[in-house]
Amino acid sequence: MKRTPLYESHRKLNAKMIEYAQYEMPVSYAGIQQEHLSVRTQMGVFDVSHMGEFLIEGPEALAFTNVLVSNVIPLDLAKVTYALLLNEEGFPLDDLLVYVLKEDQVLLVVNAGNRDKDYAWIEEKIKGYDATLTDVSEQYGQIAIQGPKVQEIIDQLLEHPVNQLTFMTYETIVYQGTQLLVSRTGYTGEDGFEIYGPPETIIKLWDLVIEMGAAPCGLGARDTLRFQANLPLYGQELSESINPYESGLGFAVKLNKEMFFGKEACRLHKENRTRKLIGFELLERNIPRHDYLVFKGEEQIGVVTTGYLLPDYEHPIGVALIEKDVGNFGDEVEIAIRNRRVKAVLRDRKFYHRN
Repeated sequence: MKRTPLYESHRKLNAKMIEYAQYEMPVSYAGIQQEHLSVRTQMGVFDVSHMGEFLIEGPEALAFTNVLVSNVIPLDLAKVTYALLLNEEGFPLDDLLVYVLKEDQVLLVVNAGNRDKDYAWIEEKIKGYDATLTDVSEQYGQIAIQGPKVQEIIDQLLEHPVNQLTFMTYETIVYQGTQLLVSRTGYTGEDGFEIYGPPETIIKLWDLVIEMGAAPCGLGARDTLRFQANLPLYGQELSESINPYESGLGFAVKLNKEMFFGKEACRLHKENRTRKLIGFELLERNIPRHDYLVFKGEEQIGVVTTGYLLPDYEHPIGVALIEKDVGNFGDEVEIAIRNRRVKAVLRDRKFYHRN
């Protein structure tokens, strides 16, 4: 099993460790509920060094990237773009972030669990382009600092003004003689920054930001937060069997682009939608888990993608992928939980509204 540069830091904090995407990662420290609320009310810091980073370099780096992913990637050295890596059938191999570092240098940040699959796909597709692909994941550590208090400390932490960054932008800075990439994106629904840099510097910044009041947070709170903020997780709300329009990610698919892998298949997916993601709320306390079946009367209409009893909710909530024309807000359905069916009401997926 792999370990991130922060493994010993997690051990010192008595983190509960689990296997995730071939890494030994912290699932919680003080507890998922407490960490969730820390991010919502103060700030928390996450180790996301397990994410994969690929560098595409060469005269056709940007041109190839635009053929590779679903969204438009402009020549903008401050913008972070969310995009999908699609197969020829128009289904997501992954969702990722794209940073154009230079005209001839593009950084892709991919999900840890898809790193090998993504690399193999890109390696095959880059043939014939004047560009090269390198997996630079081991060169980076990465932390994500999230929560309403982050903007109060981030400039002091980095000894550099980065608070002027707007959402989905980045800057490359020098911190104590070391180059860092700092972006303002996030995966919690809160304001926050991601810091990429050499492992030894990331270890130092992890310790410093905790001293400045950030709560160390694990994968458990990361998932409850992203779910509450209606952000998708690969393998649950999108996958190689759930197309972008079913996932509600059509905004990241630009069919007016001249060409990208999976484009024509996506056009057909858009014209022939058969399923949709929808929120639900259970009418009793229980836990609706991934892949539990959803029924309307005696008809099975879909499956749960994610479900939780969140710390600031009275009833369990979830998201389900259901047939497009059989369920609307306010409809009563049933979730098959173990050996019985539990009543639920369909609703929107806006479980959290940030102040």
